Amino acid sequence: MDNTLISIKKLNKNYDKLKVLSNINLDINKGEIVAIIGPSGSGKSTLLRCINLLETPTSGELYFKNLNYFGQENNKYKIKIDEKALNILRSNMTMVFQSFNLFNNLNVKDNINLAQLEILKLSLEEATNNTKKLLEKVGLLDKLEEKISALSGGQKQRIAIARALALKPKVILFDEPTSALDPEMVKEVLQVIKNLAKENITLIIVTHEMGFAKEIADRIIFMDEGKILEENIPQELFANPKNERLKNFLNAIL
Repeated sequence: MDNTLISIKKLNKNYDKLKVLSNINLDINKGEIVAIIGPSGSGKSTLLRCINLLETPTSGELYFKNLNYFGQENNKYKIKIDEKALNILRSNMTMVFQSFNLFNNLNVKDNINLAQLEILKLSLEEATNNTKKLLEKVGLLDKLEEKISALSGGQKQRIAIARALALKPKVILFDEPTSALDPEMVKEVLQVIKNLAKENITLIIVTHEMGFAKEIADRIIFMDEGKILEENIPQELFANPKNERLKNFLNAIL
């Protein structure tokens, strides 16, 4: 049985003459935890944003559960699903951003309730009950009515993770979830992600936390200059890197 959840074929992304992604081929399996590492500007975040079409690729093909949602049609590369299907796709592939992207004018409860009311069409009571369970999961039930502005960075990121979970996604895309946090707050966010890793949700994590990537990932992808240069299980990739650029990268940061 084919276990592939996301399939990326010959994906390219250009901004005018700047080539940000170059011929990316990658399959992600159901329940797999994939960490993407590499230097700044290597295309890691752009790849994540292309997967759920927050960025439209220049060319290539994207599949989710065998649905071809981006590809070629009438000699043009385009999004191949309508707005309603795109919203469903994005609710199946939710994203956690490095800058949280919470609504500062809403309290914690309303931030997490919003997508449940708008996209899942739940009642207010159902949404709020789910929100309480999610806040318990991330250790912040006591912040239910709190204003976003009153929270620490680590708390905001845990709220953002709870909000991503509220849509019951098949995949969560994490775009450097700890890079905007003070060092003492990093641990609490990483612990929440580690707990998620036990729940059979597919996780794709762009991260610069090498110890975390090694501990949590089933597979690690190394990117540089818009290309995938190496991928392997963590133990092999860190202990026995084949690519010269990866060797230099690991030597510089470890």
